[in-house]
Amino acid sequence: MPPAARYPMHRHDWGEFVYSFTGVMEVRIGDSHLLAPPQYGIWLPPHIEHQGLNRQEVCYCSLYVTEELCTDLPAKACALNLNPLIRTLLEHLRMKKPSQPQQPQETRLLHTLLDQLAIAPCAGSYLPSSTDPALQKILSILEDDPSDNRTLHALAKIANTSERTLMRRCKQELGMSFPEWKQRLRTLKAMPLLEKGAKVEHVALDLGYASASAFIAMFRKLMGITPDEYRRQIGA
Repeated sequence: MPPAARYPMHRHDWGEFVYSFTGVMEVRIGDSHLLAPPQYGIWLPPHIEHQGLNRQEVCYCSLYVTEELCTDLPAKACALNLNPLIRTLLEHLRMKKPSQPQQPQETRLLHTLLDQLAIAPCAGSYLPSSTDPALQKILSILEDDPSDNRTLHALAKIANTSERTLMRRCKQELGMSFPEWKQRLRTLKAMPLLEKGAKVEHVALDLGYASASAFIAMFRKLMGITPDEYRRQIGA
């Protein structure tokens, strides 16, 4: 999908699993957003109205699952934390054109993939959003400028609230602390820059880090790999 592409709101009678090989896929469901970098996938149960969009160019696939095969998969839309086997199976399917009629070994492989998705941990959204006016204002500021290094105390003043109130709302609305949400945001913002070949040092400075080593440590903590390993993994 090219940058800034989006599908209209729609629903269907089958389940859908969406995985982005490169870039970050975003799905809107009502007032909530699900975002998934390449270590995650998005699961959409049957009959749920949704809209797919992406801010940057992405390479992705969709796996459609008939309703009768969805019983072991989550009943609610969520981001799934994918193990290496799932990602390997998806890469294999990406490289291999499906045969018609489907061969028995292909059917078994797809059922293995479904079995693995059924036990994948549900992570909600990788980068949760909020409908709380004060918190939403702060999150929007950081989404527009992830290099903003103002403290939560300083940002709370902009939203006419207290630091303690914002900390509590982060836990309630986002399910995580403010620093963790900010690190996840910066990770998502870093991915398209790394995919385009930007130097790690430049990405670190663009995201507000004082050094490349601090950025690398954060990226490895969240993604399990360094920025350069991520680049090699996606073939950038």
